[in-house]
This record gives sequence, structure tokens and C-alpha cells, in this order.
Amino acid sequence: MGTANKFPGVSGGIVAFVMGFYEEFIYSLQKFNIKALKLLFSGRFKSFYNYVNGQFLALLFLGMIISYFSFSRLLDYLIERYELYVWSVFFGMIMGSIYYIYKDFKSWNTKTMLMALLGILVGVSISLLNPAAQNDNLWFVFLCGVISITGMALPGFSGSFILILLGNYVLLLVDSVNVLFDTFVYIFSGNFSFMSDPQHLRLLLVLLVFSLGSVVGLISLSHLLSYILKHYKFNTLALIMGFITGSLGVVWPWKEALYRKDNLGNFITDTNGEQIIANYQRYLPELNTQSLYAVLFIIFGTAIVLGLEWAGNKRKNQI
Repeated sequence: MGTANKFPGVSGGIVAFVMGFYEEFIYSLQKFNIKALKLLFSGRFKSFYNYVNGQFLALLFLGMIISYFSFSRLLDYLIERYELYVWSVFFGMIMGSIYYIYKDFKSWNTKTMLMALLGILVGVSISLLNPAAQNDNLWFVFLCGVISITGMALPGFSGSFILILLGNYVLLLVDSVNVLFDTFVYIFSGNFSFMSDPQHLRLLLVLLVFSLGSVVGLISLSHLLSYILKHYKFNTLALIMGFITGSLGVVWPWKEALYRKDNLGNFITDTNGEQIIANYQRYLPELNTQSLYAVLFIIFGTAIVLGLEWAGNKRKNQI
């Protein structure tokens, strides 16, 4: 989930959905309520831990943090040099997810079909929107955290792609994360010179505010989703399937980046001097070796998801 949440068009919620722990994830998060706070502030830590399904959440978030930081720079490297193949793997993973979800859904009727269609339309519409300009205002950064966390709670709804639309993907998921990684390196090497670097400290503050917004958004949304899943489960699942299907357009491998320009026609760059992507122009693949490799990577991505499904079913049968 940590790796998936980093990349535009890929939803960490899809991983939870495919592996079969999506509903447990949502119901565990909704346990963060007034009763949980009373247990926590009264010092009954063990009761609090058990009440919120602490072992499940602790292992899940630890795995996400480790995967996010361990694969972050590697995947940045791969997508910079092998962009077509990386997107092909993601495209295949989402195709596999769609197959997995649709094949076991037995509650099709007029309402669920309409919800699925609505999800597809929303997913496609979002992929066609033009991104806003970067904005590091802390209130806006907090709002970005609240909104983008939907990628964890809603399968098919990519939080990182939402950050692209809001203009803050590079700021929040590249620059700030890299600064945090560098901070740990500095601290472990005994170098505290970053404490006198205003830009470094500003990015750490931005990341902290973004994280707080994400926590608030995740807990708030989980309560809403818990209620919806309990009372409108099949309609909600149909809507989620539509989101996932609609998100295929976002991760279409054959696309060319269109970079943001100012009013004078000059390219706009981020804090690292790199040009900022405004949107993508999609095109059909040509018949060549590169496209063949891309198709093979699509098949590989699909196989990953189906392999996860097989492993998840095997684990359930053993239990």
C-alpha cells in the first residue's frame, strides 16, 4: 500500500481490496472514536490497543512506511528511466484488480450497475482535469492531506493523482519526502547543519502539516465509509469498481508529458529546477520492440495481482 500510494493513478486501497482486508482496515480505523480517546487518556493502553485492532494497524502502517521509503527512490529512478515499462506494470495491476473484483461480484441489478457507471464516469472525468499550480500555504497543505488520503480509503481513487490535480504532488510526495530522508541521514551521521537551513525546515513543516491532514482525513473518511459499507454495501462496492475501471485512463502507459508554462511561454520548474508536469497526452502504441516489452510488463503486472489473490485465498483456506 505504501508503494502504491506514491504513484499517480495507483490506489493503495486496491491492494487492501485485492488482499481481502479492506473492510477490516476501514472498520479498524473507525474505532478511533470517543471511547478510544477515553481509554487512551485514562492510561488503559492495552485496552485501547485491543479496541482499535492495534496489532493489525501497527503491522499495516509499519509495512507501508518501510515500503514507502525503501522503494521511493528506487521507483523514482525506474520511472525516470523506464517510464513506459513502469506505467505498463501499473496498468496491468489495475487490469488484474478489475478482473478480481468483478468476477466475484454477484449482486448486479439496476442500482449497482448505475453506481458502477457513475464510478467509471467520475474516474474518467478526474483523469481529464488539468492540474493547479503548486501552493505551499499550510492550510492548503493540510487540505491536500485530508483529500489525498482517499487513495488509501477508496480503491481506484488515486490520492497521488489528486495531489497532481491540486498542484502539490512534487512538493508533498517528492521534495518533502526526500528532505525527511535526508534529515535522517544527517542525524545518524551527526550532521545538524540542516537546522540552520530555512528551506529544509520549511519542507519538514510542510510534510508534518500534510501528515496531520492525512490522519484527520483518514479517520473521518473511515467513519463515513464504515457507515456506508454497513448500510449500502453492494452499491458502494459497485461504485468502487467503477472508480477502479475509470482510473485505467490515468495509468495508460503510452503517454507524453505536457509541461506547465507561464504566460510568457517559459517552462515552470520546481525547487529542484525540474519542469512541472501539467498533464499527459495519450496516444496508441506503435508496433515495435518497445511496445512488445510494454505489453509483456502489462501481463506481468496482471500476474502480480492474480498472484496476490491466489496467496490471499490460500491463506484463508489454511485459516
